[in-house]
Amino acid sequence: MALGAVMLQGYESDAAEQGRAQGLAQAAVIAEMAITPALNSGETAPSEGLTEGLTTAQLDGMRDATEHAVFRGSVLRLRLRSFSGRVVFSDDGTTSGGVPASDPDFRAASAGESRARVIGGGADVIRVLQPLVASASGQSVGVLELYLPYQPIADQIHAQVNRAWWRIGGALTALYLVLALLAWWTTRSLSRYAARQEYQATHDGLTGLPNRADFRARAEVVLRAADRAGGRGAVVLADLNRFKEVNDTLGHHAGDELLRVVSTRMQACLGPDDILARLGGDEFALLLPDRDRDEAVALLEKICDRVSDEMVLDGVPLSIEASFGVSLYPEHGVILHDLKQRADSAMYQGKRGAADVVVYAGGQTGHPHQWLVVQAELRHALERDELVLYYQPKVDLPAGEIRGVEALVRWQHPQRGLLPPGEFLPAAEHSGLIVPLTEWVLRRALADQADWTAAGRDWALSVNVSARNLEMAGFPESVRDALAATGTPPHRLILEITETALAADTGSVVRAVMQLGELGVGISVDDFGTGYTSLAHLRGLPITEIKIDRAFVSDVERDPQSQAIVRSVIELAHGLGSRATAEGVETDEISRWLAAAGCDEAQGYLFGRPAPWTQISITEGVGR
Repeated sequence: MALGAVMLQGYESDAAEQGRAQGLAQAAVIAEMAITPALNSGETAPSEGLTEGLTTAQLDGMRDATEHAVFRGSVLRLRLRSFSGRVVFSDDGTTSGGVPASDPDFRAASAGESRARVIGGGADVIRVLQPLVASASGQSVGVLELYLPYQPIADQIHAQVNRAWWRIGGALTALYLVLALLAWWTTRSLSRYAARQEYQATHDGLTGLPNRADFRARAEVVLRAADRAGGRGAVVLADLNRFKEVNDTLGHHAGDELLRVVSTRMQACLGPDDILARLGGDEFALLLPDRDRDEAVALLEKICDRVSDEMVLDGVPLSIEASFGVSLYPEHGVILHDLKQRADSAMYQGKRGAADVVVYAGGQTGHPHQWLVVQAELRHALERDELVLYYQPKVDLPAGEIRGVEALVRWQHPQRGLLPPGEFLPAAEHSGLIVPLTEWVLRRALADQADWTAAGRDWALSVNVSARNLEMAGFPESVRDALAATGTPPHRLILEITETALAADTGSVVRAVMQLGELGVGISVDDFGTGYTSLAHLRGLPITEIKIDRAFVSDVERDPQSQAIVRSVIELAHGLGSRATAEGVETDEISRWLAAAGCDEAQGYLFGRPAPWTQISITEGVGR
């Protein structure tokens, strides 16, 4: 609107200017072509001005010259005036009227300057006051007062304005159409983008299933409605067994395809009201509303059978199994957090047994509820460097000299004080935290070993590693790099692996043990006798030490069966070319018995409790 007003004002100004210019040009033509010849047609040319008026011949010449122009309408009114303002000729014969002699335009014209102005009063006209020059003398002899029609100019300008408006209107219409198209396209794109963002925020990118956040939101709605209406149902957590082996053996692309196939198979078994979500990794969650215990278990067993059907990945036929933990509402609670914890407990209970589907039973808490809290706090502990290392001596028998130390991690908790490993290692074992935790222990222990070596103590270092560490791709290389960073010879590092880890007999564990042995790192089988290791597992492995579990050592003095077992393990170790080390030695009598039985090394409170390495005395030994 403002642009239109400015443009209209500009066109009006241009029209007035054009009218003045055209009026001056037309007046100059009339004066030169009509008025001056008519005045010169008489006996005497008006060289001294028009004060005396015109002769009869001049009047007739003027009438003849102006009659045609007035008749055609190109001139509306014409007057010849003397410098005093007297009208000496008028096309209508009057001798009065016209511009007063005192008017600035009249005075300017009397002084030789032409003036034009558009004047109005309903119908606009162009008034021109033009100096009248006699051709004989070339001097101004009077003033020509002309009134010319403005309407033709106004019509021309109006036509130009209309054309301009049409052009502007067309351009604006096109612009508006373009802007409308852009606005529509932008709105549509933003809507699609917002929809994609919302979908990505609530769904798993790999399987297309609801993610953890969406599962929580939807499950809480269902649980609140069930609580109000007295409904029932089940919350289920599922975990694929040996999924990591697929990733390690066939690659992550095969693992991704496996997750897609499994999610499709599970979804195909569910009803329209059931919810299946991927929580991350190989973990899934299900919400099964309006089902009792038997119905939920029957459905999950059907899913188990469907999931375990053979599939082919990268040309390799394989079968995958899953473990399901079930909690029922309202029997086991109505809060999602509690139900997930209890389903998690049941799932881990099933992983240790033979059942694929386990329903939570109070008291069978294979996975303590506080582990979730511990895992969250442990992450912060690693970031804040709240962990500390203690060391327990390992002495040779019978001399009792310290040959090495075992690194034992402690947690200096800001609220609970110094925590032993039993308070947090089980939680770390069942999560990915065991990997960064072991890396931290290894780096810190090797740094401490460099310090005590510089202090003149030639102690070997033992560090515990879990099956998760050995299954992790690149673990032997990370150990090699840690040794190189401190300049530690590989033979001064011993990695203690639990018998259970070896019993798993996974290809990745065996490969890692072999690679570590090739590096020169010592391999110790920890807690031997408590797991399910077949002797075939030990054959061919670079075992440098077998540690006899404290359960057999503690009563070796008086229990013949324990004595027989310990002697057998010592003989086995020596037969494999390894050292035999007894754990949990607390009395001189046990120490002497072990030495007599040929045990190479011992470890226990008799020789020293775990402590910072600076507090370990080099004189600690038998009888302490």
